[in-house]
Amino acid sequence: MGQITETRKNVYQALQERIAAVFSAYDYVYVAFSGGKDSSIVLNACIDFLRQHKNTGTKLGVFHLDYEIQYALTTEYIDRTLASNRDLLEVYRCCVPFKVPSSTSMYQRFWRPWDPKIPDWVRPMPTECLNAEDFNFYTTQLWDYEFQQYFAHWLRFKKKVRRIACLIGIRTQESFNRWRLIYHPTDRHMPLRRAQWIHETGEGIYNIYPIYDWKTTDIWIANGRFGWDYNRLYDLYHQAGVPLNKQRVASPFISQAISSLHLYRAIDPDMWGKMLCRVNGVNFAGIYGHTSAMGWRSARLPEGMTWKQYLYFLLDTLPKETRENYLRVLSVSKRFWKTKGGCLSTDTIRKLREKEIELHVSSTSNYNTDKMPVMMDYMDDIDLPEFRELPTYKRMCICVLKNDHYCKYMGFTPGKREQERRKKIMDEYSSYLETQKRRKKQP
Repeated sequence: MGQITETRKNVYQALQERIAAVFSAYDYVYVAFSGGKDSSIVLNACIDFLRQHKNTGTKLGVFHLDYEIQYALTTEYIDRTLASNRDLLEVYRCCVPFKVPSSTSMYQRFWRPWDPKIPDWVRPMPTECLNAEDFNFYTTQLWDYEFQQYFAHWLRFKKKVRRIACLIGIRTQESFNRWRLIYHPTDRHMPLRRAQWIHETGEGIYNIYPIYDWKTTDIWIANGRFGWDYNRLYDLYHQAGVPLNKQRVASPFISQAISSLHLYRAIDPDMWGKMLCRVNGVNFAGIYGHTSAMGWRSARLPEGMTWKQYLYFLLDTLPKETRENYLRVLSVSKRFWKTKGGCLSTDTIRKLREKEIELHVSSTSNYNTDKMPVMMDYMDDIDLPEFRELPTYKRMCICVLKNDHYCKYMGFTPGKREQERRKKIMDEYSSYLETQKRRKKQP
């Protein structure tokens, strides 16, 4: 893909250039479409581009993970969008019972959309969709994010192309983690990458983030200026007083969505009634998910207890498997801060020293960062704005209160065992695809 020179232009002009460059450089292009405002912008812009270049005969793939439980307005918008552009789109609407994280309950770490063991789903399965039987890589152990990775390999093999691109509507304004996903100032693994918004995730497979530099206001300006259709759920969000930066369309039970779960009761009461019987803990999370009872706003310490005592009190109330999971994470975190050290900014280090907290700062780090590795013991609480970055029992308590089974609040990512399992599955599937390819070439 040729070098794109980013001169002074507005974000829409930049998006048009990026889309044109992507369609010229890749053999097949598809959009990851959730029905949310960001992926809708990407899809609408691509549709406009293809309608302006009808003579190419190019089709656009649309990859949609249907999570079964969602606002009725979201389902209506997705149906409407896919139906009105049939002449341009190749739709991959996946209704698959993969595992999806759930933060509504201490007993249920995940749930499955379209679970064949459930007698009554919250809505009928779409007539035109792909099921588990359509994917030779599907197993009951797959998580939703793993399914997305394997789907790219499956689609590349199905289309028989060398280079395939998935356009994803992620913006760096949304969060630091999204900024970090896209922006790699010194990527040692991919020194030849031409643009920060293009990531090679596997052989011939690319994730592309064409609206990474858009702001929320840009989304709505584009919808208004170009008359693009959008999910009318956002109108109800606005009427309900939900701030622009909090208006999200996502799986309702992930940790990021718990604080707004109660809106289902007001916006879509029919769906709310069906959700209560579908996933453990929905009613409790709907009532308390945006309060300190589940770690939102300021978590409160019971009188007469330390945060460490409160943590072990909370752990004693949990099922054995859940309790052991948190204890394992705590043990790993303690050992990490004691032997390797967490990376902190010089300003945070200065604040810790001003509080006379004992710590050891190393001069070198194995991580690609300007921050310094700091070794220190776990503390009960540290009253600093950077509290979330520091090893405290209060931070661990918040994970338990949030039902954050994977401790993402503390910055944890899938463990080594999980990463090795995923790599093994991916390698086996890639090997399977290569074997199938060689057999087809044989006379």
